[in-house]
Amino acid sequence: MKRTLAALALLGAAVLPAQAEEVGKVGVDWLGNDIVIDAVTDPKVQGVTCHLASFSRGIIDRLQKGNWFEDPSNASISCQQTGPITIADIELGEGGERVFSERTSLIWKKLVITRIYDKPNNTLIYLAHATQVQDGSAKTSISTVPLFAGNVSWSKGKPE
Repeated sequence: MKRTLAALALLGAAVLPAQAEEVGKVGVDWLGNDIVIDAVTDPKVQGVTCHLASFSRGIIDRLQKGNWFEDPSNASISCQQTGPITIADIELGEGGERVFSERTSLIWKKLVITRIYDKPNNTLIYLAHATQVQDGSAKTSISTVPLFAGNVSWSKGKPE
């Protein structure tokens, strides 16, 4: 029984989405609005760190403009190799795989990072975008991490 619980705990840890760690915050006005910068590590790609900048509305701005429970969809992403890259069992389809998700409204909207493997160019693509139930946003940001240099290993072998 203990082995089963330990195995389930390890499996759960392996499929959890990435966590964001706030590494910076820049005030942009007197209303308490900030640009927040988070470091996000891909749970299935060791050695890659993405920095995500997003807008956080202050309480005064929320009171003045209404729309109390939502932050804008604007975000910017930059991903770099920060150590030797080890790639686990990632999704290889053209739709990619969601690696990070954070609510930007009370119910309907999330800020998401999706990873896509570009096999012909041997590159990881990280796309920051918002998801909504309706009126999807075209505001996106993209960053790439080329894998042609050394220090890259695949836990199940490089896809052919």
